[in-house]
Amino acid sequence: MEQLNFFAEAGQSSGLPKELLEYHAGFIDPGISDQLLQLFIAETPWKQSTQKMWDKEYLTPRLTSWHGDIGTDYSVSGKISDPNPWTPELLQLKEMVEPLAGIKFNSVLLNYYRDGNDSVAWHSDRESVLGKNPIIASVSFGQVRSFDIRNKADHREHYSVKLEHGSFLLMKAGLQERWEHRIAKSTKPMKARVNLTFRVVI
Repeated sequence: MEQLNFFAEAGQSSGLPKELLEYHAGFIDPGISDQLLQLFIAETPWKQSTQKMWDKEYLTPRLTSWHGDIGTDYSVSGKISDPNPWTPELLQLKEMVEPLAGIKFNSVLLNYYRDGNDSVAWHSDRESVLGKNPIIASVSFGQVRSFDIRNKADHREHYSVKLEHGSFLLMKAGLQERWEHRIAKSTKPMKARVNLTFRVVI
């Protein structure tokens, strides 16, 4: 794969709390982003989990794949998942995001949103294996989707970021404790999107 390129910050949502979130559009060259999108869709060992709600099992509305160092087992939609091995592309992206995050990551969760029906409901990434005040680095490829956040104590305080093709989003320490986020379903036609969230599993 060619060397990935870094571009200047652009497109940050108005009023976005910078102490919690940092957004960079054009983090990765569009041509390379196209290649990575197709590669991840075709070669990732995707799984569709189930969730239990009101005594019924429901299919999670997206596909996922967990990758990381040996021992970084993780609960995806309530199911413990052993990590798949790192690929060269995932390792190169990890090396790119670590200087911006200021930490070394040992795992990454890939989410595949196949169309507008795929989504993730309001939640916080507060699993105990992530430790206190986790930092999460997110890279997106494909269809632009809205990343919504809202204050847990006051839902009137909310923001939305359009996660663009090849963009980078840093969720800083403190976000998961006091805020929750989602990718909502869309009634508009949506193409494929793959999102990577780099994490530290303790």
